[in-house]
Amino acid sequence: MTQSEIIGRLQGIFDDVFLGPVVVTPQLSAHDVEEWDSLIQISLLVSIEKAFNIRFRVGEVEATRSVGELADLIARRFEDS
Repeated sequence: MTQSEIIGRLQGIFDDVFLGPVVVTPQLSAHDVEEWDSLIQISLLVSIEKAFNIRFRVGEVEATRSVGELADLIARRFEDS
């Protein structure tokens, strides 16, 4: 699965979690979205794990700084399986 395919799927997840327009790009980060707090972060991660049928390891997601890095992490999960 490519980064652009993953980001396309992430757009739907972000739309559901934020209940409003957030344009998902590889450069997008939590600093770019005012509503993106710790509770939103947890909701996003749970939704992403369900949608992609993956599990993140402790500390893995915290190391990502952008949606592009998160998409790369998701892609690696598919490569590992």
